[in-house]
Amino acid sequence: MASPRVERNHISRLSMAGAFSLPTDYWTSLLITPQDVQNLHTTLFERETPLTVRDLAVAFIEARIQSERAISKSKQKSNGRTFLPKEQYQIGEELVFPALGWKRGRVSDLRAGMNPSLGDFDVLTVEMEDGAQRLFAAKLESHRLNDAPIAVPEEEGVNVETILHEHGASLEKKLEAAFASDEGLVRIAGSWFPRALLIDVNQGHLNLAEAVLDMAGGEPLPTEALMKDLELPSGVNPKLVEFSLNFALQEDRRFDEVGPAGQVLWCLRRLEPDFVRDVPPQLHYAEIDHDRADLDPAMQALESQLDDELSPVEASDSSENITSVTISLIYPHLRAGTLPMSPRARKLFPTAYQSPRVRFTLVDGKTKQRIPAWVVREHGYVYGLREWYKSHQLIPGSLVQVRRGEKLGEVIVDAKTQRSSKDWIRTVMVGTDGGMVFAMLKQPITAEFNDRMAIFVPDFKVLDPLWEKRQSFEELAVSVMRELSKSNPQGHVHAQELYAAVNLVRRVPPAPLFALLAVKPVFKHVGDLHFRLDEEAR
Repeated sequence: MASPRVERNHISRLSMAGAFSLPTDYWTSLLITPQDVQNLHTTLFERETPLTVRDLAVAFIEARIQSERAISKSKQKSNGRTFLPKEQYQIGEELVFPALGWKRGRVSDLRAGMNPSLGDFDVLTVEMEDGAQRLFAAKLESHRLNDAPIAVPEEEGVNVETILHEHGASLEKKLEAAFASDEGLVRIAGSWFPRALLIDVNQGHLNLAEAVLDMAGGEPLPTEALMKDLELPSGVNPKLVEFSLNFALQEDRRFDEVGPAGQVLWCLRRLEPDFVRDVPPQLHYAEIDHDRADLDPAMQALESQLDDELSPVEASDSSENITSVTISLIYPHLRAGTLPMSPRARKLFPTAYQSPRVRFTLVDGKTKQRIPAWVVREHGYVYGLREWYKSHQLIPGSLVQVRRGEKLGEVIVDAKTQRSSKDWIRTVMVGTDGGMVFAMLKQPITAEFNDRMAIFVPDFKVLDPLWEKRQSFEELAVSVMRELSKSNPQGHVHAQELYAAVNLVRRVPPAPLFALLAVKPVFKHVGDLHFRLDEEAR
């Protein structure tokens, strides 16, 4: 049996061992309670400053840890008397030992200790909850555990930064959902604040804001610029004034918040470009029924490479380290002056907490020309490139590189231009019957292009009537493929060629077209995503 001295040293070594912890699934399985929301209300009232959901998540985690610590401590104390070396104990007493991770034990025997250097003390025999017997020294007037509080180190599982890193995103979603159903909280540009603390912003203030933005001629302005002319109450927390004005503007249909995440910019909705408020006709997609299960791995890989904004997220490269994307333009985007915000490209463009439209700046990688542009988040495209496309004489299939900008709210765009020269290239014309005809003709080329997707369009306007035709999707695919196959001695057409050509007259994402090629007998796969028409099967 261990001597009291040995046990006493053992206690010294374990005095830092007892640590508070939580179940491994605590943060993944918890539910946001009304009390949690009320606690965060209190936090907002006390700080009198709008806070983002990330700031509130930190406060939530800290409050939960504090609450669980208090509960744990209360349970520990209720398990028995806390052992301290200076106290005296009796046989039969239930004790808890903080230095041993708050393990419990019952005093089963007690005798006088024998050590002249320590003076009088007791030796306790304690039966621990795990069945082991241990000896402890008691009635010791001089011992460091008598005076020093037991330090409980933070474990990785209850460290705020660690929790935020591992579970922050899911906790924020849960908090957002709880806040959204709470009428006492309001949100603007990603920050939350109690409605009761908002200062009054009246109709006169909003009319003045409209006049200021009108004078800006459609150029978005930050809230600070509007506040200068509105004579809002002074002597109040400036952040509160700014938040109150932002909320009032958000609730008024005349105004549109168009700043990227982290920046609030206001614009008059009526001054926004037409193709920002409404989807360009060439980008309208009428849903085509199809089953993605019909796409084989090669088709799925090609779909991802095509960077079509209508392709689902799972069809794209999910890498988080994308710094540039090279896009092969299809006709609808070239005609509308837009870029597809595909799942890959989306990572390069500014986003926003709530705003469906985001104003930002495109920068020409060669000339450094600054181009006002818009991200239309809901419909997945970037608007503002029509004149830039014209200046570089781009064609369907031209390669455009998009890169991260050097500053917040900027994105670099590069046309892979070259000295103008004439080259043989597939050219589309409209025949006397109103159908498309393809021919290999020499045309002026000013930029690099994707060989399979390049199609020279001499006059965009001649294709406009074809967009109005009510031809079935399968008939359209067959007729376009028939024309394309004429330029190949074997009559083969690659799926990528067909995708580019069909989009000359109808907006179609890759998946419905590839599914059609996979399931309809009229399309015969001859290898490597090349197909030919089987007119007899049709």
